[in-house]
Amino acid sequence: MANDTLNQLDEQGEAPKRGRKPKAKVAQNTSTASLFGIAPYEPKKNEEYMSEAQLEHFRKILLAWKSELMTEVDRTLNNMHEESSALPDVNDRATQEEEFAIELRTRDRERRLIRKIEQSIEAIKNDDYGFCETCGIEIGLRRLEARPTATLCIDCKTLAEIKEKQNKG
Repeated sequence: MANDTLNQLDEQGEAPKRGRKPKAKVAQNTSTASLFGIAPYEPKKNEEYMSEAQLEHFRKILLAWKSELMTEVDRTLNNMHEESSALPDVNDRATQEEEFAIELRTRDRERRLIRKIEQSIEAIKNDDYGFCETCGIEIGLRRLEARPTATLCIDCKTLAEIKEKQNKG
């Protein structure tokens, strides 16, 4: 029976090829902006870094992201309020409490992210957005597209991660 499968021919009359399956293509240029229906920023020729248009672009991304997170918070509160009935079965009650605990941990991470988003919006207002907090160089548009709350350039972030690994290691 296994030989029958190996001896089958594909549509072109050839035996199927063995080996690894081709990897699924990953969408390129995925960014936080594209998640909210905002096209990635394309700088104009000779445009100054962190121009008004760029700052407005990132402000829109940050506000959309914050709005999405706040909607999730409201949904969670409503969901927990509706489902917080006293279940008669001990196992059902334990399952529900564990689901609530996981949901609350997720919301706590999102709360910290909302704080970072608000700090980034404030940095835009103060014209500090887009520059590394450590060395002061440009963070870069592509990095900010991927992570709009980034406060370190890629070199400083890499060094910080290495130091963190060494300290925990």
